Amino acid sequence: MRTDELPVLVIGAGPSGLAAAAHLLGRGLNPLVLEAGPSAGASVREWHHVRLFSRWGELVDPAAEKLLAPTGWQAPDADRYPTGADWAELYLQPLADALGDRVRFGARVVGVTRRGRDRVVDADRDIEPLMVHVTTAGGEERITARAVVDASGTWTQPNPLGGDGLPALGEPAAADRIAYQVPDLDDPAVRARYAGRRIAVAGAGHSALTALIAFADLAEHAPGTRVDWLLRRGSIGNTFGGGDADQLPARGALGQRAAQAVAAGHIRAVAGFRTAAVHPRPDGRLVLEAVDGRRLDAVDEVVAVTGFRPDLSFLSEIRLDLDPVLQAPRALAPLIDPNMHSCGTVYPHGAVELAQPETDVYLVGMKSYGRAPTFLALTGYEQVRSVAAAIAGDREAAERVELVLPETGVCTGGGLVDEPEAEGQASPGGCCGPIEPIALAAPAIARR
Repeated sequence: MRTDELPVLVIGAGPSGLAAAAHLLGRGLNPLVLEAGPSAGASVREWHHVRLFSRWGELVDPAAEKLLAPTGWQAPDADRYPTGADWAELYLQPLADALGDRVRFGARVVGVTRRGRDRVVDADRDIEPLMVHVTTAGGEERITARAVVDASGTWTQPNPLGGDGLPALGEPAAADRIAYQVPDLDDPAVRARYAGRRIAVAGAGHSALTALIAFADLAEHAPGTRVDWLLRRGSIGNTFGGGDADQLPARGALGQRAAQAVAAGHIRAVAGFRTAAVHPRPDGRLVLEAVDGRRLDAVDEVVAVTGFRPDLSFLSEIRLDLDPVLQAPRALAPLIDPNMHSCGTVYPHGAVELAQPETDVYLVGMKSYGRAPTFLALTGYEQVRSVAAAIAGDREAAERVELVLPETGVCTGGGLVDEPEAEGQASPGGCCGPIEPIALAAPAIARR
């Protein structure tokens, strides 16, 4: 079989992976999507209870919508905000169904290489096809592919509570008291676990803000519920986001509601706390100790929502050029590195920035961001449009920008600095100019 007749293998049946398949199919290519989980959007379904801050109109890929149209699929109201469950059930699963046998579930990719070549061998490397090693319930398989688009995401690789990137001392032993995602407090059993308890929430991203809002609501109905909010940064700074200046209104409102929850007194912010150890007490509670020796009062539960990281283990025989800090494609990293800026606004990008030294291998979607935060579905859709064009040989379309991303309304310089900036003053080397500081006491926002 000629190389150009081989399938383009897509890893992951999430939003970016399924959109990639739709774009590839639209260009007359043969996509094959391998998904380790049992259904489309398997990772999305794990945060089914969380409402997105993007509208439906920003969550449906144009090529996917075109593929769905003949099936009788009806697009949801473009101005409504779905939950993760809505996104998976009303869009991702129908899209996978429309792709039919081009999507295989229960198929885990465990390795990608060149046929007959490990990463060291140069000879004839670019003329050999890619070989994808897969495990299924039936055993092992080898699939030959003309290209590989890795859209496997980062959800299965949450960052630990430990402030140095590794689990804190005692963290693994306390795993039954530590959650690494926003708890579903609408579940009676989960609600009972946290009601009336003292909880430590670690993290400063949108997941952390979502958790703070949920726990503040719980505290209003369950006396005794208290939250210690652990920030590795030296101050709250721009953690609450851009408020009314955010071009995604629900994202701005999320930060405002979190600020309101803190101001209401249910949540105590503890800045500059980088967890070094988790000490169990005889009564089952946990004492968290920081790198500087500070200790929190004992807590009953910990929610560590400190971001995610990519799984690169199955790409060990592929030649990658990744940023040494973010583990993102090197050309993309300067646009998304929170050490360099915290604008949260990323210029649209595609195959040029995502290409790897290994020909026809691309990291897309959340995986492409490595350890960087604040990924939008729109970003992934633009990425895969460009990548599909590149694989099809349409260089002009691959290099063309077809997307304008919404701005966050935040830009205060270095995103991970520990020292608070003067109000309205950007740090030296920051990416943008000053903005007005966000008031801690936010106006009331209607609850969903």
